[in-house]
Amino acid sequence: MAKKYTLSPWKLDALFPGIDSKEMKAAFKSLEVFADEFETWRDKLSPDMEFEDFMDLLEKQNRNGCLIAKMFQYSYLKFSGDTQDQEAQAFMTKVQQFAADLENRVLFFSLWWKGLEDDVAERLMKDTGDYKYWLQQLRNFKPHTLTEPEEKIINTKNVTGPQALQKLYDSITNGFVFKVEVDGEEKELTLGELLKLVYTPDADLRKKAYQELWRVYGEEGTIIGQIYQAFIRDFYNENVGMRKFEDTMAVRNLINDVPGDVVNALLKVVEKNAVVFQRYFKLKAKWLKMDKLRRYDIYAPVAASDKKYPFNDAVHMVLDAFREFDPKVAELAQRVLDEQHMDSEVRKGKMSGAYNYGVDPALTPFVLMNYTEAARDVATLAHELGHAIHSMLASDHIFLTHHASLPLAETASTFGEMLLIDKLLAEETDEGVRRDILFAQVDDNFATVQRQVFFALFEREAHKAIQENALVDDLNDIYMKNLKAQFGDSMDIPEEFKWEWTYVSIFFDRPFYVYAYAFGQLLVLSLYKQYKQEGKKFIPRYLEILKAGGSMAPVDILDRAGVDVRKEAFWQGGFDVISEMVDQLEAIPVE
Repeated sequence: MAKKYTLSPWKLDALFPGIDSKEMKAAFKSLEVFADEFETWRDKLSPDMEFEDFMDLLEKQNRNGCLIAKMFQYSYLKFSGDTQDQEAQAFMTKVQQFAADLENRVLFFSLWWKGLEDDVAERLMKDTGDYKYWLQQLRNFKPHTLTEPEEKIINTKNVTGPQALQKLYDSITNGFVFKVEVDGEEKELTLGELLKLVYTPDADLRKKAYQELWRVYGEEGTIIGQIYQAFIRDFYNENVGMRKFEDTMAVRNLINDVPGDVVNALLKVVEKNAVVFQRYFKLKAKWLKMDKLRRYDIYAPVAASDKKYPFNDAVHMVLDAFREFDPKVAELAQRVLDEQHMDSEVRKGKMSGAYNYGVDPALTPFVLMNYTEAARDVATLAHELGHAIHSMLASDHIFLTHHASLPLAETASTFGEMLLIDKLLAEETDEGVRRDILFAQVDDNFATVQRQVFFALFEREAHKAIQENALVDDLNDIYMKNLKAQFGDSMDIPEEFKWEWTYVSIFFDRPFYVYAYAFGQLLVLSLYKQYKQEGKKFIPRYLEILKAGGSMAPVDILDRAGVDVRKEAFWQGGFDVISEMVDQLEAIPVE
């Protein structure tokens, strides 16, 4: 008999029993002891140190780095469960401060390592196994590394600087309450519940939902905008002013270990292909019996399907799709649910959206969902479980190289969604639902490819403008110009969408993070096409990409899989798949 799954919060016992538990106190104490012992090496590090001593230091860093990461993971999961919980907020700040202090105490090792001559570093690094790529990545930052006192100051001020700004943004926006009239009754909604309305067949309700979203964000828009300005000025001052990066995007490129010319090729191809989605939105207007789409209608379903997917059905649907691809993949996904590492229910004060969070290779990752029974929630479930699978497949690696680099981080998640979509299309008998799914595929490709790249283009312009003392209104103008470049004459863009950028939380956390979504999506389109062509013989090659985790440079991992991301032709190939989807939709007679 199949197991029944219900909406529930997660259990965090695998991390720690509680904030004040003896295990948590022991973790703090253990890390203090580690720092004390590690600091004894400050004056003993030398170019001719023994390899065995070097490896011992690496293993200590890996083990204790994992422990502090688990402590932060626990604090963040607690905060996510209730962003208004003052104890959770205070504990997260405590862990951040402790981590910054700990990093300062062991900072001397990475600074020493970056400062070594190349021949010395190569001697020590060559037999380090899984540590080798991590060590090489540290040395990649050598030109941008400051003195130890300067690095310590930055670590310390980050807690009350950018990290405090990020927490303030989260606290403000996750406390928002939205009020919309639904079926003649005014309802108080969370962000997740409100966003569900933008996918409704009711055009007036879509408009009301978006107008309420931007009304609430707009009321706090000046404050949110000032938070962003302060965050970006801090980011620029540190990375361009002090670390001498060429520009703020170059920081993300080096973190991702992706050459700037590869990123520029991606951005150029997506910008050039904006016409593909403009063509799609004009087609969608015909299906919706509209002369032209409004920005309110961008995710409108073309079939008036309100089919619900109960959580238990959704879980089994996703697991079945994964099992048909490879039984091992399904088993890994099921671990997340069976160990109660998923928080799936909707609650007031709970962080909106969805994410996967894994730290320790030995532990099953945790997944946050806000499940509302919509078809898109089923896709999100497959997406986040895909992330967890990726993490678990790479669990043979050490903590320091276990996580996939950002450009490859969306590979398993997006691939998992595509497996689910294929299953839905194969089994769904309602033609309205099937048509809606097909349109949703292109909608999702827009959201993951073009939308994310144009976000990055906005960031690039906004960062420059902020250094030239741009006002919040100037940033609104830049964002509206960005929207018009995306959509051309394919839709009308109401004035209140000037506040949309204030809603994109990743802007306030990790600049230029967004382009990796497009990287991953176009990559997966290419990989999935190979899977459909090659069948089961493709699976081992694909799983090898996931098993690599973050143990090699992304370009090297993909080279091994026969994928050349250096050429614009590669990115265009992914876009050609999207264009073919639009061709197929245009061939369907408009009802």
